[in-house]
Amino acid sequence: MRAVDVVVIGAGQAGLSAAFHLRRAGLEPDRDFVVLDHAPRPGGAWQFRWPSLTYGKVHGMHALPGMELTGADPARPSSEVIGGYFDDYERTFGLRVHRPVDVTAVREGEGGRLRVETSEGVYAPRALVNATGTWDRPFWPHYPGRETFRGRQLHTAGYPGPEAFAGLRVIVVGGGASATQHLLEIAEHAAATTWVTRREPVYREGSFGEAEGRAAVALVEERVRQGLPPRSVVSVTGLPLNDAIRAGRANGVLDRQPMFERITPTGAVWADGRTVDADVILWATGFRAAIDHLAPLRLRGPGGGIQVEGTRAVLDERVHLVGYGPSASTIGANRAGRAAVREIRRLLTRGTSGADGTGGTSTTSTTGTASTASTAGGASGTGEAGAAGAPVPVSGTGAPGEFGGPSPEPVPVRAAAVTA
Repeated sequence: MRAVDVVVIGAGQAGLSAAFHLRRAGLEPDRDFVVLDHAPRPGGAWQFRWPSLTYGKVHGMHALPGMELTGADPARPSSEVIGGYFDDYERTFGLRVHRPVDVTAVREGEGGRLRVETSEGVYAPRALVNATGTWDRPFWPHYPGRETFRGRQLHTAGYPGPEAFAGLRVIVVGGGASATQHLLEIAEHAAATTWVTRREPVYREGSFGEAEGRAAVALVEERVRQGLPPRSVVSVTGLPLNDAIRAGRANGVLDRQPMFERITPTGAVWADGRTVDADVILWATGFRAAIDHLAPLRLRGPGGGIQVEGTRAVLDERVHLVGYGPSASTIGANRAGRAAVREIRRLLTRGTSGADGTGGTSTTSTTGTASTASTAGGASGTGEAGAAGAPVPVSGTGAPGEFGGPSPEPVPVRAAAVTA
């Protein structure tokens, strides 16, 4: 077992932001803190994006703290551009990310420390920054008959690019930016496309500025403060009404249909009896937070989510979540990383972990208590969130879309689109 001050799980945008601020605060990588990432190479969730999602097509990302992304070719795949940027960033600031490393569970440890169980051994940190994002938990909603469909079903997380759908009839499910991007690409190759969403799409014209970003983040932040499962920032921003979207609406590709009632072996059927035959159903239905590895700490409240104040888990002040809720986008992760490190520094200076130090059945923080458990989840740590530095044109998918949150209630305000 290796004792350190801080473990950061995930080396996407949120994790790298936190690592940058830890180093800036005087903590040394591999001595005072470690960054664990299960991905095979730098790039967070971006490295898994499909080749047709080029740098020029993505939108809404802000640069990581301390280093801009400039001079990138808009025709290059975003996976290459962002992967290279993250690689340069890790090297420039000497963050020494450990990969590939899987985190299987975070439990109560001894002496007030946490116990982080991983594929490279056990760590005993005084504090934890969880930045595992959402990419590793694609959400597949259940509809009657789904298991009977004889065609192919896949999720945005496994989207291979538009050429794979040549000559096929495709139903795309989902109301976020991923769904519209997929449709606009696939329509050029497929025999037919059908777009279905649970809610009527909301489009937004005009620029997405700092004020709009703050408004969107505030709506998501209030949910996690109440201990509700987070919605993505994207779910409150709507779809950007750009030239491509306008053309898709005009030519019928983005002719949205309500959700079908059930899936059949050959397609889908609606409540009014209408049917559509399909060879493929593509679920662009968002993602959920990859936090199962935190289950032993029993941080979830009665509302179904982890109650968070700022970045700190209310039931355990040693645990900070960045890339969760309001920072699970390209708008707030830099600020979240900085805020988490500020609180962690106070914790370390105070010389207490917020636990009773007995290694027993409960942990006590300054804000509440949480009982421990022995169940283990899994974490991959390809966390994706954004930073709040100067904006650069980057972002595509990865946050929960209209299907991505466990709660179906509508969000009252939509400001601008980032991704879905």
